[in-house]
Amino acid sequence: MTAFMRMDLSRDAEKPHPSLVPPRPPALEGLLCAASHRQNAPVENADATAGSPSESDEGEGSGAHATDVVDLGNDVFMIDTRMGGYEGITASYLIKGSKPCLVETGTARSAPVVLAQLAALGIDPDDLATIVVTHIHLDHAGGVGDLAKLFPRAQVVVHERGARHLADPAKLVASAHRVFGEAMDRLFGDLLPTPAERLTVLGDKGTIDLGDGRSLAAFHNPGHASHHIGLFDTLTGDLYTGDAAGVYIPETAEVRPSTPPPDFDLVLTLNSLHRMSEANATRLLFSHYGPVTDVASTLDESEAQLHYWVESVERARGETEDLDHAIALVAERDRAGRAGFYADRGVVEKYEALSSVGANVMGVARWLDRPGGDGLAPR
Repeated sequence: MTAFMRMDLSRDAEKPHPSLVPPRPPALEGLLCAASHRQNAPVENADATAGSPSESDEGEGSGAHATDVVDLGNDVFMIDTRMGGYEGITASYLIKGSKPCLVETGTARSAPVVLAQLAALGIDPDDLATIVVTHIHLDHAGGVGDLAKLFPRAQVVVHERGARHLADPAKLVASAHRVFGEAMDRLFGDLLPTPAERLTVLGDKGTIDLGDGRSLAAFHNPGHASHHIGLFDTLTGDLYTGDAAGVYIPETAEVRPSTPPPDFDLVLTLNSLHRMSEANATRLLFSHYGPVTDVASTLDESEAQLHYWVESVERARGETEDLDHAIALVAERDRAGRAGFYADRGVVEKYEALSSVGANVMGVARWLDRPGGDGLAPR
């Protein structure tokens, strides 16, 4: 762990995470990008669909619910951030201990929810010691500036490739507004700056002190994003996955990939999955969404799904040069193979809002088209 310095800024850190509301994108080499994909819209007739946003969730006040905190044992609490008003889609985790630590903030719009739940758990403004983000995408770190103000003693821990944009998020926020349009305010809100002296910047490895001999061992875990880190709790064996192992669907107990542009890299993602496997974790804590104790098989499924999606995109590219057509082909094949997931309209719409087929196809296509890319990674 180092002081705030030596920012190795990559292009992906300057761009918002596009999986929620993909823009009208520039042409990807080998594909024609013809239309925008409206993937963030709240579910209509929300009262008829599980997990959909409700008016009460998006109104004034904290939007917090009594059921939004789950005690996972060993002073670990999962907080539903109610992103965009959806239930059970994006989590923050409090490690209470003698040096309380918050892993992930959710969006800026979620900050009042997180604040209310931390208060309900007995965390006062001067109590929180550390805020850690696995990466700086707005669904994970958008609330950092707000929470840093509300918890003035907390240090904010971030990988060096993303640190500069937490200190000065102006470019990131401006870009996000261009990409997301009106949805920026509705889903995310503006990322506020965090004072540079409040940032603790990680390189390849680092340690976050939780007190009483307990710590989080942090390690660089790129592939989904170059500024992504994994976090291993030395007391419990919990592994905080961020988006590096994809998106876990608790409703159907399955994993789906998260491969949005501009930074997805299959080889790096597979390497990160292997690194997570080597950690010998007892439990995976997904930011999207929740705890999983069947660690080995879940990570194996994450790897299998990555190969499946890359192969599916390559197959679609062999049939069409039109991006919309390619996305439709991949979606059709996914529906055919995932009947359980697609059986519940509310679940489908919720996770399309988070990690859409369109965004995942665009990310894979961008990786396949990179100069020197060699197509499919070996299994």
